[in-house]
Amino acid sequence: MIYVLIILCAILAFVFLKKEAAGQYVPAVILKGLASLCFVGIGLICNPHNEVSNLIAAGLVIGCVADVLLNLRMVFEKKGQAIFLIGILVFLTGHIMYLAAVLRLCSSILTCIIICIVLTTLLMIWVFKRITAKPAFKIFGVVYIGAIMLLNCVAIANVLAAPSPFNIMFAAGAVFFLVSDIVLILNTFGGEFKQSLRNTNISLYYIGQLLIALSLQLLK
Repeated sequence: MIYVLIILCAILAFVFLKKEAAGQYVPAVILKGLASLCFVGIGLICNPHNEVSNLIAAGLVIGCVADVLLNLRMVFEKKGQAIFLIGILVFLTGHIMYLAAVLRLCSSILTCIIICIVLTTLLMIWVFKRITAKPAFKIFGVVYIGAIMLLNCVAIANVLAAPSPFNIMFAAGAVFFLVSDIVLILNTFGGEFKQSLRNTNISLYYIGQLLIALSLQLLK
């Protein structure tokens, strides 16, 4: 069943990109929601139902909801900016669930926070030189990227401290997620939308979420 859901997720995401590129935004939203339900389903199947895994499973569900919201901005163009910000806020909530989960396994939280602040600052300086966005989007961007950067720092610290299969797979998923979001920001606010970057963004995103979902079967 897990393999079926992985294949189905890939097919739905591929068709979603085709529909979105063609301007068929309503079926695109539906397809994206269905693709995201696949990684939610994998998470539910793999969930061993402990404190850490339940938080990660909650993050997967919230991510699915955020996926639909982000694409609804194309259906309701007049409220597109507000819907986009709400979608990012919902995604942030999902990241907090992931972060709350892996923080329980971390023994170097202060170090992770310091590294996160440095890396986020450097990354946002680099990003802001390449995008044009309203102040509200920039503020959201700093908070959002800061949260996922902290997630990555903690996940990688957990790998270095205890290189278990779960920690490695979860960290890999978090890295794919971070790179996906950077590509999304550059493509959305960089001045020129490129379909190739959109394809990269979505591909990296689903790989990340699938790895995070699959990591639950390695959690004991």
